[in-house]
Amino acid sequence: MRNRMALVALQILVAVVLIGIWHFGSTIKLDWPAISPKPFYPLDPFFFSTPLAVFQRTFNDFYTGVIWYHLGITLLETMLAFVIGAAGGVLIGFWFARKALLAAVFDPYVKMANALPRVVLAPIFALWLGLGIWSKVALGVTLVFFIVFFNVYQGVKEVSPTLLANARMLGMNERQLMRNVFWPSALSWMFSSLHTAVGFALVGAVVGEYLGSAAGLGYRIHQAEGVFDVTGVFSGMLVLAIFVIIIDTVVSAIENRLMVWRPAPASAQG
Repeated sequence: MRNRMALVALQILVAVVLIGIWHFGSTIKLDWPAISPKPFYPLDPFFFSTPLAVFQRTFNDFYTGVIWYHLGITLLETMLAFVIGAAGGVLIGFWFARKALLAAVFDPYVKMANALPRVVLAPIFALWLGLGIWSKVALGVTLVFFIVFFNVYQGVKEVSPTLLANARMLGMNERQLMRNVFWPSALSWMFSSLHTAVGFALVGAVVGEYLGSAAGLGYRIHQAEGVFDVTGVFSGMLVLAIFVIIIDTVVSAIENRLMVWRPAPASAQG
């Protein structure tokens, strides 16, 4: 508990230091003739805004309720992309890991699909699915799926041959092997990928909104950029950051609940 509190304190300290640098850099002018003939801001507020202005804009957006609708749209797109992409990655990852011939046949096609630039796919999805939420969900799914797929596939393949042979010698059938051998082996890999996939699901939703949408946080950021509203851009980025932290915390809570059997890492034991 004490180590956890110390860790949180250090994380907060890092945020305070970064915000402090941003604040002083955007509000205090420096007079260095060797660099500039007149006083200047290290972080020009025209390009970087100021922390106080960003926090005030964010608070006002939540207080007046302007942002709630857009936040709800982005949340819906992110959760749909995350759930669909993760479920598909887990199921197909298990399937390919257990079917060596199938994995070998589709291996080059999976790699080609994963190599496609997602930004190129965004206009195609908009053409196919329109400018509603599903084009953003589809873009997010393409980002989430491959992260989860490769991790689950590798997690199942990493099962110890000795453990697998002993389980079969004890008479376990395929269902029992899946539940007691393959699934526990893949869980650590899967949750490791889910922490990354959360951010990518949000990236897919926001990029899709940015390229073409009438609502969402990406739409608001795009609108702010269009009128050179730097404060609005940074405010949108702040909301996105808070959004990701909250979702990642939920994933961590689920991970801790499902993996109570997992021993504490050596660093935590020390």
